[in-house]
Amino acid sequence: MKSSNLEKRGQMVYLSHGGGPLPILGDPSHTAMVKFMQELPSQLHKPDAILVISAHWEESVVTLQSAAAPGMLYDYYGFPKEAYDIIYPAPGSPNLAERIVAILNGGAVPSAVDGDRGFDHGLFIPLKMMYPSADIPSLQISLLGNLESRAHVALGKALSGLLDENVLVVGSGFSFHNLRAFNFGATRASDSQNDAFQDWLIEVCVRTDAQTEREEKLVNWERAPSARYCHPREEHLLPLHVCMGMASGPAKLVFDDYIAGKRAVAFLWQ
Repeated sequence: MKSSNLEKRGQMVYLSHGGGPLPILGDPSHTAMVKFMQELPSQLHKPDAILVISAHWEESVVTLQSAAAPGMLYDYYGFPKEAYDIIYPAPGSPNLAERIVAILNGGAVPSAVDGDRGFDHGLFIPLKMMYPSADIPSLQISLLGNLESRAHVALGKALSGLLDENVLVVGSGFSFHNLRAFNFGATRASDSQNDAFQDWLIEVCVRTDAQTEREEKLVNWERAPSARYCHPREEHLLPLHVCMGMASGPAKLVFDDYIAGKRAVAFLWQ
């Protein structure tokens, strides 16, 4: 007999959301990623709500999107007209936003709501592939503008109680994000620096036994091989820190392939 949603625990995934709208526009260098995104829901139970930690939203305090029907925020430029016609009409979840803010403020993590912000591509690109019917209430949570690693692990710890509910938490970033190094064709060029960092991420998130050790290694991620080559700025890595703070055990590696000519990975916690 199937479990009811009341019995289902939360799930988390950290994924690489690709180059702007390119996954939706049929770019050949995103083929493996698109297939992964479309098939990922088969590994999940359907959530009652989706909380997206977006690499494309930074605020001075942690901020929750609270609109009942968020609009679209096309936070990219220079793409064909169809990139600005993409719609993802999922409902928001104002009640969940207010509840999360109360949880965070009660846990000494200052937070706020924003009723005006629309869905940025950190949400609408992956969710359009994963849940194209757009029938699951969805909302975003911002990063902290200080980009401090330990603060984002702490944010995850404050949010960990959400995993007692049927909520899917999506850390929407990119495990490689050096814009000057991408190859937006179908070429998969060898890159030993990128390989070293992706292998390090897998070692930390999947193979390291102790949760405290996983967290400390991720807090000190700049010591990893080729860390700053892969992330000249860390905003696309920090959604992983939030997921790690929420986690109580190792992740499962669910994607290890090429996006925009560079190797990238994704992790799942269930």
